[in-house]
Amino acid sequence: MRPRIKSEHRPVRFGDGWVRIGGDVFGVAAEIRDPDGGVWALLELLDGTRTVDQVVADLVQLFPGLLVAEIRADIDLLADMGYVEDADEPADTAVSARQRERYGRGMLLNRWVDRTRRGSSWEFQSRMSQASVVVVGVGGVGCTAALALALSGVGHVHCVDPDVVELSNLNRQILYTELDLGRLKVEVAVERLRAANSDIAVTGEPTRVEGPVSLRALLTGCDVLVMCADEPGIRIWSNQVCAVTGTPWVYGVYHGPQADIGLYRPGTGPCFECARAAEVDRKALRPQVAVWGRDQAGPLVHAANAVTAGVVGNLVAHAVMSLITGVPRLRVNCQHGYNLVTLDHAFVTVLDQPHPRCGTCGMAS
Repeated sequence: MRPRIKSEHRPVRFGDGWVRIGGDVFGVAAEIRDPDGGVWALLELLDGTRTVDQVVADLVQLFPGLLVAEIRADIDLLADMGYVEDADEPADTAVSARQRERYGRGMLLNRWVDRTRRGSSWEFQSRMSQASVVVVGVGGVGCTAALALALSGVGHVHCVDPDVVELSNLNRQILYTELDLGRLKVEVAVERLRAANSDIAVTGEPTRVEGPVSLRALLTGCDVLVMCADEPGIRIWSNQVCAVTGTPWVYGVYHGPQADIGLYRPGTGPCFECARAAEVDRKALRPQVAVWGRDQAGPLVHAANAVTAGVVGNLVAHAVMSLITGVPRLRVNCQHGYNLVTLDHAFVTVLDQPHPRCGTCGMAS
C-alpha cells in the first residue's frame, strides 16, 4: 500500500496549532491538535509516493521520539476514517469504461462524503448498478426521485402509477409535457427514464396499490421501496409490508413549504407507526379545541410547485442511495424535515426505541 490523502480531503494547517482534514463541510471534516507539527509532517508524507514502511521511516527521522507502532496506528486511523486511499488501488474490473465516464462525477462526490475505508472508489457505483428499486407514485415527488435514481445508475427502476397526465400536473411533475396529456403516467415515465439512461433497466405498470397484499406483490426482488404515492394509509401499508419482507423503504411528502422524508430499515429500530403513535402522544399534550371547517375553505388540494416537489424528490433519491451504498450514512428509522420558507430550519423526528403501542413492531401490550 502507498497511502495517499484523498484529493477531496486535502488538509489545511492553521497558525493556532490545529490541522483540518476533509475540507470545510460539517460531517466530513475533522480538526486535529498539532502543537509540534508532527501531524502535518505525517500528512505531507501521505502523498502516494511512499509505502507505509517508508512513511514511518521518514517521519521517525524528522521526529525521533515517535514510536513506530503509533505512526502505523495513526495511518490506519486516517484510512479507517476515509481520509486516506491506496495510490496502488487496482482497477475495478466490474466497472466499464463507459460507466467510468458516465458516473465519474458521482464517484468523486461519494469519495468526498465517505468516511469509511474502501478497497475501491467504485464500490458505490457497483452497488448501485446491482440494485433494484420500486417507485410507487410517479407524481411530483416520484418523477424527480425516479429521474435522479436513473441518472445515478440504479440498475433497475420499476415505476408504479395508475393515473394519467393532467394539465394540473405540469407545474411540478418534470417527466411530462403538454404532449403527454391523457397518457398513462407510467408509460411516459418509462420512456423518459430509458431515454435518460439506456444503460439501466426501466420498467413500469399502471397498478393501483389498494392494500398490503397488492403492495407486497410489487416487492419481489426489490432492494428499496420508494413510496411517493399519497393515497390514505399507504405509508402504513408500506411499513407493515416492509416489516414482513425486511425491505428498506423511503417516503417523501410535502406539507406546503415543509419538505419531509422518512427512511427505514426494518428490524433495526423504531418504525413509521412508532413515530405516528408518538405524534398522537405529543398532540394529546396540547389538544385542539376547534378547527376551522374545511367546507368553509373549499376543497383541500396539495399546494406545490416544481421546487417543493423537486426538493422532496431529490432528498428521497439521496436517502435511497444511502440505503443502497451506505454513503452518506444517514440516520435511519426517523423523519427528516426541512423548512423551505426560511431555509434555516431543519429537524429530525426520532425515537430511541419502539413505541409500546406499535403493533407492527410487536410491542403492543
